[in-house]
Amino acid sequence: MHRFVLALAAAGALAAVSASALAGPVSGAVIGAGSGAVVAGPPGAVVGGVIGAVVGGPDIHYYHHHRAYIDGERHYYISHHHRVYY
Repeated sequence: MHRFVLALAAAGALAAVSASALAGPVSGAVIGAGSGAVVAGPPGAVVGGVIGAVVGGPDIHYYHHHRAYIDGERHYYISHHHRVYY
């Protein structure tokens, strides 16, 4: 049980890294480590974390259920009759 808690702490430390360039690999590593820990324990957490870091995490979209428009170089969607640029 001690090793399992240590593996979860390591996965949490990886999640704390907030570099935007590492957002995909870090979220993939955390998801992989969590899945591996559930399936195969601490060794599964390590293997799942490595595989998740290589594959990457989910794509996070900045707008949901809106039609996106382009105005020159700027992107926006319309919410409550106003343009919301992102």
